[in-house]
Amino acid sequence: MKKPRRMRAKLMRVYRDLARHFGPQHWWPARTPFEVMVGAILTQNTAWSNVEKAIANLRAARALAPRAIAEMDLRRLARLVRPSGYYNQKAKRLRDFIRWMLDRYGSVAAMRRAPAARLRAELLARNGIGPETADSILLYALGKRSFVIDAYTRRALARLGLARGSEPYEELRDLFERNLPRSKELYGEYHALLVVLGKDLCRKKNPSCETCPLVRHKCNPLRTQA
Repeated sequence: MKKPRRMRAKLMRVYRDLARHFGPQHWWPARTPFEVMVGAILTQNTAWSNVEKAIANLRAARALAPRAIAEMDLRRLARLVRPSGYYNQKAKRLRDFIRWMLDRYGSVAAMRRAPAARLRAELLARNGIGPETADSILLYALGKRSFVIDAYTRRALARLGLARGSEPYEELRDLFERNLPRSKELYGEYHALLVVLGKDLCRKKNPSCETCPLVRHKCNPLRTQA
């Protein structure tokens, strides 16, 4: 792994090249912080397009609100979120999470005022909330500095030679947080840019290296299994 000063410089060069190529991402695609939370839970193991359909169902049913979901019959909620896949499991996790949030904090606004470290520990203690989901909620819904690591990030780091890509989640999260300016705006944009890079160009199979904005970084598409 590169020395700290070189790592910091490299990560920022990667960010600037991605930002110039793709432009602002305005991620997470949601109307409210609560909608971000719902999306973060529903997007587990599915494409975002499926989550959009589930959220549209909730909105059409006038159920895209904490109390509405907390009080909803589980079978009805499962029908509404069905497009997101694993709908019975996700309906239960979503309702349980929202009931916990309301019991613990009373509102999303009150939750945003809590310290980030405490919130992260509490989120990780919830059934079905792993590190990626927890950090997505912290960063995009609650405005906390918490870098999100996903499969796209692992793949990019490995192909750039900045990490193996198979390291534990917390090690890669710490890599970004130690070497980037402490800015929630930067964390959010950087993660979003890595997502669009992974989806559009740096694919697992048949990557489009010839049009990639990181081609000057001498990536190796064979360096990762992520």
